[in-house]
Amino acid sequence: MRVVVQRVKEASVSIAGSLKCQIHTGLLVLLGIEEADTQDDIDWLTRKIIALRVFDDDNGVMNRSIMDAGGDIIVVSQFTLMASTKKGNRPSYIRAARPETAIPLYEAFCEQITSLLDKPIGTGQFGADMQVSLINDGPVTICIDTKNKE
Repeated sequence: MRVVVQRVKEASVSIAGSLKCQIHTGLLVLLGIEEADTQDDIDWLTRKIIALRVFDDDNGVMNRSIMDAGGDIIVVSQFTLMASTKKGNRPSYIRAARPETAIPLYEAFCEQITSLLDKPIGTGQFGADMQVSLINDGPVTICIDTKNKE
């Protein structure tokens, strides 16, 4: 699994012109899933995201987690994060999981983030043409790949 985590002042997801979800202070998580991903990847990555200290403390130092900041989270599936650009100029998405693998993993990831955050999260819609809007705070953008844990 690969994520891009962005600290946001606000973010939203719209589908076909209709607002699906919106948050203010929090994290926008773009999630890429590959065939080799498992529940172990979900467990490690969700704990990592919840514990990331990317919110400012009273001294202006990034020392607080999403839990400490009381923020919200949106998780959006994004198969293009698994793109390979080694050959040519057209990205290959061969590493991206097929829907029959990716959908259950995406849903399990969202359920686990919800459980760890202890409140509902916003989500996109798997496979939909989504418009994602955000105001990146900082900007703070962090990439994490479960295949690079060590």
